[in-house]
Amino acid sequence: MQHICVFSGSSRGRGEKYVHVAEQVGAELARRGITVVYGGARVGTMGSLADGALRAGGQVVGVIPQGLADWEVAHEGLTELHVVADMHQRKAMMAARSDAFIALPGGAGTLDELFEVWTWAQLELHTKPIALLNTSGYFTPLIAFLDHMTREGFLHQPHRDMLIVEEDLDVLLARFAEYQPPNYVWQENPAEQSE
Repeated sequence: MQHICVFSGSSRGRGEKYVHVAEQVGAELARRGITVVYGGARVGTMGSLADGALRAGGQVVGVIPQGLADWEVAHEGLTELHVVADMHQRKAMMAARSDAFIALPGGAGTLDELFEVWTWAQLELHTKPIALLNTSGYFTPLIAFLDHMTREGFLHQPHRDMLIVEEDLDVLLARFAEYQPPNYVWQENPAEQSE
């Protein structure tokens, strides 16, 4: 696995714990020789992720829309910085440049990125692994809702199972190494058909 896309926030979150985790993730990926692909900003946990990787001698590829670059939030110290027209091009380029995806705690933009690449995986547009790093239980309410969606028949169990959830980065990366996409043929209402 050469390139991992990390979705993270333009905010720092409450306290310093999310910043520290983002820095540690960047540094650990760099130590493993993995290039970090991310949203290109110098602010929030995004900036901390990039700085952690760069301080550890890693390669960092940023992709930022022109509108955000105009706000002067682009990180100027990256290995590569790509300024694209809009958010759609940003997500497409990040996905194309990556072998796997990790979502760190973040806001609506982080969830937008996560759900888009996960939806693409469900539609078999790619077979790359996707994970949540559940720092301090941040994603626990979301995970409970995903399980509710599955029970209610809107998210199929094989698609729910393809989303890796771990609290420890080492365990998460080990699961990436052994990831196999589900061998699943979509059905409209699989729960009803099995009753």
